[in-house]
This record gives sequence, structure tokens and C-alpha cells, in this order.
Amino acid sequence: MFLFCALLIMLSTSASSKTLVVYYSYTGNCREIVTTLTSQIQADVLEIQPAEKGLKYEANGYALGTQLLNAIKANPNDAGSYPAIDPVTTSLSDYQTIIIVTPLWWSQMAANMQTYLFNCGGQMAGKNIGLIVSSASSGISGVVADCKRLVPNGQYFSENLWINSSNHSRRSTLIQNWLTAINYQTVTGISEAKTTTAPARNYDLGGRLLVEEPTKGIYIKNGKKVVIK
Repeated sequence: MFLFCALLIMLSTSASSKTLVVYYSYTGNCREIVTTLTSQIQADVLEIQPAEKGLKYEANGYALGTQLLNAIKANPNDAGSYPAIDPVTTSLSDYQTIIIVTPLWWSQMAANMQTYLFNCGGQMAGKNIGLIVSSASSGISGVVADCKRLVPNGQYFSENLWINSSNHSRRSTLIQNWLTAINYQTVTGISEAKTTTAPARNYDLGGRLLVEEPTKGIYIKNGKKVVIK
């Protein structure tokens, strides 16, 4: 009986410390951010998808995107104001930490992510909430405000992360610094961090680093001579 109870406690603790990364990506930038983030932490991933595929939100001066945002702004408490998304079956009760990765649309949170948070934000009460915002250049205060409106009872981390077009290429370092700044491991109780193996480096016989993977010849890989014919 003691061992059975101990096992239940261990399973409960493990579940309560789990992290879920929820994201929506239109241009692919947020998807790249999530890939980088999950190379540094242990987390499950949920992608939000619009129910209607192939829409061009940026067409005609972002006419459709603006229309969707204006509909939400006019009636933020009406479910009918939010664009439809694909059904989501992920149970938030399995997670204590939720990191939201979303684009910025005209200083607001992307409409499709707002739909998900409108539907599920109430289930995030008391959970650790992290917010990562991708944008071209605009500040993220409007997105932060949208998130706190839709998830009013979340326990937000001390800082949000903004990754824009000028620093997107440095996202790995930015994410690492953010995780440290918010005391991610301490707050979540997750002590295990992912480690990544450095990619193999290839050199020619003269000791020069090869930028591309060689397809023919003799070269040095991981300290060993390799011959490709």
C-alpha cells in the first residue's frame, strides 16, 4: 500500500509540473520559435489551426486580418465574434505551465489565438502562464493586454518575451535568457533541461572547416578520416 501511494504521488507531481506550448503560426516565425524553445525545455506542443484554410490575412492591406480583429474588439464577450478554429482535444488539466507563442497582428494578438484563449482561458486559472510574441517591429503591450483579458486568473511569469524581425535569428539566445530571467526551472519545479549535441564539423585535409557537407573526397569528421567516392 505504501509503495502504491508513493507511486500515485510521483505520478501526480510529474503531471502537475508538465509544460504545454500552445502556438499559432501564420508566416512560420512562431513555428521556428517553438522548435527552438522545445529544444531547450521538456514540453508538449499544441498548434492552433484556423478552421478555414488558405486565407490570406495580409491581402489588400491586411483587410481580412483587420476585420477579424475589429469583430473581436466590438464584442469581446461574444463567442460569435471570434474566428472558428479546428477542434482542440488537449486537456489542460494535465499541465501546470502553459507557454503561449503567438504573432502580433496590428498591435493585437492574432485572432485565431484569441479564439483558443477565449474558449480555454478559464481552464488556465492558477497555472503558470508564459507569453512569447513574434512581430515585425511593433511593441507587444497590446498582445499582453489581450492575453490577460482572455486568461485573467493565470499566474504570469515575471517577464514576457518579444522576438521581432531584427532579432529572430538570435531567438535561441533570447529564449535561453528569458527562461533564466523568469526562473523557469524553479517556478515550474522542472529540474531536467534538454541538452543538445553539437553538430559534427567537417574539415579538409588542410584543417579548413567545410561549410557544406562534403559529397566526394577525403575529409576529417569528428577526428576521423572519411573517404567518400
